[in-house]
Amino acid sequence: MAGLYIHIPFCKSRCIYCGFYSTTNMEWIQRYVDAVCKEMEMRLTGDCETIYLGGGTPSQLTPDQLRQLFIYINKVYGDGEREVTIEVNPDDVTLEYAATLSQQGVNRVSMGAQTFDDERLHFLHRRHTSAQIPLAIQRLRDAGIQNISVDLMYGFPDETLADWERDIDTALALHVEHLSAYCLMIEEGTPLYQWAMVNGQRSIDEELERQMYELLIDKLTAAGYEHYEISNFAKPGFRSRHNSSYWQDTPYIGLGAAAHSYDLKSRQWNVADLQAYVEAIERGEIPSEREEIDEDTHYNDRITVALRTCEGLDLDTLSDRHRTYCEQEAQRYIDQGLLRREGSHLLLTRKGLFVSDDIMSSLIFV
Repeated sequence: MAGLYIHIPFCKSRCIYCGFYSTTNMEWIQRYVDAVCKEMEMRLTGDCETIYLGGGTPSQLTPDQLRQLFIYINKVYGDGEREVTIEVNPDDVTLEYAATLSQQGVNRVSMGAQTFDDERLHFLHRRHTSAQIPLAIQRLRDAGIQNISVDLMYGFPDETLADWERDIDTALALHVEHLSAYCLMIEEGTPLYQWAMVNGQRSIDEELERQMYELLIDKLTAAGYEHYEISNFAKPGFRSRHNSSYWQDTPYIGLGAAAHSYDLKSRQWNVADLQAYVEAIERGEIPSEREEIDEDTHYNDRITVALRTCEGLDLDTLSDRHRTYCEQEAQRYIDQGLLRREGSHLLLTRKGLFVSDDIMSSLIFV
């Protein structure tokens, strides 16, 4: 096993755009931490090379709850050298909290900044202010954590290209090791979707979205960041090892409500219900479902993750049947300058990045 993911679904408040499984019911948090620790012992898997605490808002865990989790992590999976990431909200990062993270072996932090515009933070229902972002980063640095990633969003209602450039420049001035950037999506079932329906707001203009993405690539690569995945940029040596395992077809295990696991032959996922998850674990049961992965499904999965990366898809890893199919379907995109071949690797061109979903959908085996 290469990666261990622990889902912490608790949030003090819900962001307007969020479609991940989360809850603001904090009454369950200690029972949930106890259940996750018990699930670790029930699964009895081997060593892990990366650990990722995601959510939700993992920084809503108290220092004692963090210590409890890491006592069990080290007991079950060992305490060797590895990448250990936690997602945090800037306003949760006190001096004490930063020190606790460092003491527990956290060596990488992913911070949900989203934007440096306070009005847009308020629109998103984010709890922090723009001023709290650099303060949190400095506190993490002072605690000895020197691998920090910041999440940004673009495509807000009425946002201009100049607005977005200011956010990029502000992020670059923080000299973080990693940046992730995503276009704000209006997903059905979220409060943002309801707001959009009431206000007649549609998604961002496609041409403006393209310009914002192009600007992002230009400014970050000029600043020395590697554009190693569609939405991710890193200084040399600071790619997310954990997330890269997802894109490189590496097994991983997920703990907690709604967490997913993958062992090359099957996918498993825990129930997306806090109470049902906790009560099942307390009974000694893991409340999960399982899907076996056949060759066609595995090929389709490889298309949708490998092509996201700067290394692309290695055609030599495919069966003869799938390779022939992929090469035939890909040729028209190569002719259009949207894909290119480098040896046995098939990669998106810069022009192809913006229509990557359409390209990958066309390469799916049906």
